[in-house]
Amino acid sequence: MTLNEQQLAEIAAARAQTATTSRPTVPALETLLFEAMPVLDHGFVRVVDYMGDDAAIVQAARVSYGRGTRRVQEDAGLIRYLMRHRHSTPFEMCEIKYHVKLPIFVARQWIRHRTANVNEYSARYSILDREFYLPAPQHLAAQSVSNRQGRGEVLGTEDAARVLDLLRGDAMQTYDHYAEMLNEDESGAPRDPDRPGLARELARMNLTLNTYTQWYWKTDLHNLLHFLSLRADAHAQYEIRVYAEAMMQTVAAWVPLAYQAFRDYRLGAVTLSAQMLDVVRRMISGEAVVQPDSGLSKREWTELLGVLGREA
Repeated sequence: MTLNEQQLAEIAAARAQTATTSRPTVPALETLLFEAMPVLDHGFVRVVDYMGDDAAIVQAARVSYGRGTRRVQEDAGLIRYLMRHRHSTPFEMCEIKYHVKLPIFVARQWIRHRTANVNEYSARYSILDREFYLPAPQHLAAQSVSNRQGRGEVLGTEDAARVLDLLRGDAMQTYDHYAEMLNEDESGAPRDPDRPGLARELARMNLTLNTYTQWYWKTDLHNLLHFLSLRADAHAQYEIRVYAEAMMQTVAAWVPLAYQAFRDYRLGAVTLSAQMLDVVRRMISGEAVVQPDSGLSKREWTELLGVLGREA
C-alpha cells in the first residue's frame, strides 16, 4: 500500500485533532481511527467516523435512558440473544464510516450491497492515480471445474508469469493512453498546448478494471455484519474477502460483544433446512439414513454431510 504525502498529512492532521464529547466513545476503535489498514498491493481500509457501541445495542433493545447498572455478562447475554434470534433493529443503532481504496472490479462487486451510503472518487472531476492491482502469483488460478464463479488449480510458474506480464502491460498501456487523451499535467495545465485534451468523463472509459478507485462507505452495524457474513466467508472472492477481513478487525475493536456473537452465530454457524434437520434427528435416533430416502437433493445431501464431517 502506498499513501501520497497529501493523504499522510490529512491522516496526521485528523489524528492530531481532539474534541470533548458527551457521547460514548470506544478507546480501542479510537486508536484505529483514521489509520489506513493495508489491503492488497495499493489498497486500504480506514475508519473515519462511528456512532454507538455495544451499550447502544443493549440500550435500544431495552429502550432505557442510560447504560444502567447491569453487568457486562448480562449485556453480552442480551446481545447474543438478539444475534441468535435475528433481532436486527438494535444493531442498526450503531453506524460506521469507512474510507476504502480498492480496484474497480472489487468496487463493482461490493456495490451490490445496496444498504450503505456511498460516495466514490469522481473520475469525471479528478484524474485517477496510476495504480492498478496485480495479484500475487499464488492467487492466479484457472477457472474452477465445479464452480462457475470460482477458481481452481493455481497456475504454474511460467503461466502465472505470462498472465502477470499481460495484466501489467495492458494496465500500463491503457493508463498511458488515458494520460495522453487527457493531455494534462498534475496542475491541470495542458502538456501539449497545441492540442485539446479529451474530457475526463470520456478518457476514463479506456482504463482497466484493476485500476484503483476510492470511496467513503457508511453503513449501520446490522448491514455491515450482513456484508461481512458474505464477504468474509471462505467462498468469497479473495480480493473482496481481504477487505472484509480488515474490516472485521475494526468491528472487533468497536463492538467486541456483538463481534463475538457474530462470529458464533453467523460466521461459525450453519443454517439447516427443515428437511436437513429431520435427517439429523433420524441419524441421532440411530437410523441409517441414505440420500435416496432422505428427501434431500444430491447437492443438499453432500452439503449436509460436509457440515457433519462425514464422507459422501
